[in-house]
Amino acid sequence: MVGQAICRALIAHGQHDLITADREQLDLRDQAAVQAFFKAERPDSVILAAAKVGGIAANSAYPADFLYDNLMIEANVIRAAFETGVGRLLQLGSSCIYPRDAPQPINEEYLLTGPLEPTNAPYALAKIAGIKLCESFNRQHGTDYRSVMPTNLYGPGDNFHPENAHVLPALIARFHDATRTHAPEVKIWGSGRPLREFLHVDDMATACLFVLDLTPDIYGSATSPTRSHLNVGSGQEISIVALAELTAEVTGYTGCITFDPARPDGTPRKLLDVTRLTDLGWVAGIPLRDGIVSTYDWYKRQLFSGEIRQK
Repeated sequence: MVGQAICRALIAHGQHDLITADREQLDLRDQAAVQAFFKAERPDSVILAAAKVGGIAANSAYPADFLYDNLMIEANVIRAAFETGVGRLLQLGSSCIYPRDAPQPINEEYLLTGPLEPTNAPYALAKIAGIKLCESFNRQHGTDYRSVMPTNLYGPGDNFHPENAHVLPALIARFHDATRTHAPEVKIWGSGRPLREFLHVDDMATACLFVLDLTPDIYGSATSPTRSHLNVGSGQEISIVALAELTAEVTGYTGCITFDPARPDGTPRKLLDVTRLTDLGWVAGIPLRDGIVSTYDWYKRQLFSGEIRQK
């Protein structure tokens, strides 16, 4: 999802020769394959958007996969970038890197100040390692490797699988099916009380290019602790209850919405402090309702064409 959005933004920018590879062409967990790819292609800049991602259910079921796969992806790409002289690198992390009970809104300095949320700790640990790997290359070798930490992303290209999707695409798929089948009830995991922030993937793409293009004196020096990573978000939050109601409205579902408090809620609240990024000049531009409407339209087109991503 994110890689496709970044490619769209780069194509629209019109000043880049893109080098890409999908997962069938290049397994980023394979160190030798990654090194060979970098030596053959010799990119000037790298945006690392690839990751193994999923919702609470997937993180709970496959913790070893989430930790191992993401560690290998980051280590292989960042090391190969260094060995082939890549000048600029931007790696994408996740807001789950922060402590479960971090003060709200969460600023960048709260990293490693408390215990992680248990339901996604392995994934979070891998993403923290990616930040520290970029920091360490910068300190030891004077590279210009940067990290951005997005809030919950959604949009075209998302994963709508019922078992491992994140909350918003999962809600879109479930309410669409419930509307189509006239289901009298849709049951949602958890209490519905947690608060979440969402950012459209096209906004994330523009933020990535904005951060990548910042001059080093503006972004921060290689050893500056205040610029080890930057939060990216909308600065607005919504409860899962309200999100479910909004998604039901967009999809036309008029049945009953219930919640299952026996299922895990995850982190109670997670709102990123995006002051540093907004002070540099970037703000999100796509309102949540408009983003859900456009994402649902994309989802229906993909279902009609038989091309919807289901895993």
